[in-house]
Amino acid sequence: MTRKFFGTDGIRGKANIEPITVETMTKVAMATAAELRRGNHRHRVVIGKDTRLSGYLLEPALTAGFISMGMDVMLLGPMPTPAVAMLTRSLRCDLGVMISASHNPYQDNGIKFFGADGYKLTDDIELAIEARLDTDLSSLRVGPTELGRASRLDDERGRYIEFVKATFPKGLRLDGLKIVVDCAHGAAYKVAPRVLWELGADVIPLGVSPDGTNINKNCGATHPEEMQAAVVKHGAHLGIALDGDADRLIMCDENGKVIDGDQIMALIARAWHQSGQLKGDGVVATVMSNLGFERFLKTLSLALKRMPVGDRYVVDHMRTNDYNLGGEQSGHIILGDYGTTGDGLIAALQVLAVLQQQDKPVSEACRVFSPVPQLLKNVRYKNAAISLDNQFLQDAIRNAENRLGAGGRLLIRKSGTEPLIRVMAEGDDETLITSVVHDLCSSVEDLDRQKA
Repeated sequence: MTRKFFGTDGIRGKANIEPITVETMTKVAMATAAELRRGNHRHRVVIGKDTRLSGYLLEPALTAGFISMGMDVMLLGPMPTPAVAMLTRSLRCDLGVMISASHNPYQDNGIKFFGADGYKLTDDIELAIEARLDTDLSSLRVGPTELGRASRLDDERGRYIEFVKATFPKGLRLDGLKIVVDCAHGAAYKVAPRVLWELGADVIPLGVSPDGTNINKNCGATHPEEMQAAVVKHGAHLGIALDGDADRLIMCDENGKVIDGDQIMALIARAWHQSGQLKGDGVVATVMSNLGFERFLKTLSLALKRMPVGDRYVVDHMRTNDYNLGGEQSGHIILGDYGTTGDGLIAALQVLAVLQQQDKPVSEACRVFSPVPQLLKNVRYKNAAISLDNQFLQDAIRNAENRLGAGGRLLIRKSGTEPLIRVMAEGDDETLITSVVHDLCSSVEDLDRQKA
């Protein structure tokens, strides 16, 4: 069955435009409830959101849909995505819903679903929900006396804060560290600075004044420049940048130099390997991770398992093969011992735990490996029918692969959430990498013009 609504990370689009409308979101809630209802117990769903203006539109629409199907709804308000996953399990709910478009601008929004175990719904369940969307659900609505109820959870923030702090090694503190934390005017704007402060850090908060339209705007994990400048300005030891729903982490050292997800995973992997905490004799990442990261792990006799882009694929492989560390270069870090999805704040604490046990500046401690030259460019296309299987493009890809040779790596793929084709190449020759990516991007643009 071809997916119409669900992408690689839930359902996403422009707010108040299909499918992110009141009508469709209400029906999605009804279809999801119909698919997940099991037995006669009182079914419960917990709903969190980030700080987008359209959250006020989607939250009541989803609530109404679930209530009409007899499910009780607990509303969290603005909370990080990993908090929703955690609370779904902790509160013994049947379903968790996060209203967010992650790192996208405020005009976008979407929903992510978590099952009772705190993990994102499987492909099979998402396809079953989609199938129900094409049916008449009116006969499945409950009677007036069986309607669900809605309530707000009063202590949700405190629950998550204590959960996060409990992942930090006992007896260790952040006293003496000055930390800039950029919350992207998003879901973690209250919890992230508080966690760091309660653990003893001197905290300089950025991106903590959401107005509904400034989420991710020139700030956060996808725009770390403000964090980098603030670290240098205030003489901080490091910076932490989260994205709009706080499942992504990017850091910087005392000089303002960015520390990406690969370096973060490498630091944690080495520390956990040395302490015996690392499972699976390796790390699960994606095809985007740097070749230098893979080479570094080999020096520790560890493997890098590459999955398609998307944290759900990383998590699936981790669960199936008993790994406890995985993630993406972009900053989704999954720590299987502590959570079921990416958690930027918990990942930051694991890095801070290592730093507090080393007498080194962050610039030295967090440069775990030397990355090989890697270049990624996005090409926006207009024609929705453009295909990577097109013969013209396939010829260009083969030519690029031949130019890179055995020592290089090429990746070209469509974005799962935007009309973009992402072109990435890496290898030891930076000039060659730049030329290959430029030429491939030009080929994509030529094809788009031909099809338009």
